[in-house]
Amino acid sequence: MGMEAAVQTVRTAPMIGLIAQVALLAALANTAGLSVIGWSVGILCAVALNALLTRALARSRATAFGPANWVTLARSSLVIAVAALIADAFVRRSAVTAIVILTAIALFLDAIDGRVARRTASVTALGARFDMEVDAFLIVVLSSYLAHSLGLWVLAIGAARYTFVAAAWLLPWLRECPPPRFWYKLIAAIQGIVLTIAVADILPRAVNVAALMLALILLSESFAHEVWWLWQHGRVATRRTVEPRRVLLLPAEVRRPAVGVCE
Repeated sequence: MGMEAAVQTVRTAPMIGLIAQVALLAALANTAGLSVIGWSVGILCAVALNALLTRALARSRATAFGPANWVTLARSSLVIAVAALIADAFVRRSAVTAIVILTAIALFLDAIDGRVARRTASVTALGARFDMEVDAFLIVVLSSYLAHSLGLWVLAIGAARYTFVAAAWLLPWLRECPPPRFWYKLIAAIQGIVLTIAVADILPRAVNVAALMLALILLSESFAHEVWWLWQHGRVATRRTVEPRRVLLLPAEVRRPAVGVCE
């Protein structure tokens, strides 16, 4: 019975997430307000994310949806709400306070879901991937918001991870997994923090620009270091068939949102 209940939870988790995400959007509509564009972006993101999660759970044949995954699912609701508010900001006055609060909570949850997974012995490749995709989406959403006021160059921060994914489609050696490096994780965290501070607009414009440029430079260094390692060690791997893993939310085997650290 316990196993059957766990499997049933796995099947219903994406639907629960979708309901929670729509409920949060409704709450925002009644407080900060949401236009048709905000609602459309929010619903589209919620449906797409939970469809991908359902597909990944089925392909990985997961038999449990661990506590850390529930934390990540809750964080995905916050990130989707941020995306809806930012989409709204392109057609009317932005709800900066709501965006910053929701993002700050999402970043806090990002700091604890990994610990939850380790303490509950529920670390999985699927969970790491889910966590990574939510991180990546938040970064690209915040970058899109800031690009409107600070320049299109800010989009490079959000686009870096997806550019890496696209490159891995063409270059199999980029799909290998480099050794863990704490610096990678630190740089990934810095991106979200710096972007959130810039969105809050509590510092002078020049300071925000300088901080974002520094974040981009650090991100570029991390990618360059990883690509160099993969180039040096990937030639042997390309001689064998690269079997795509079934647990991925995206087809390419890229394991981190900002830099490629394996969980």
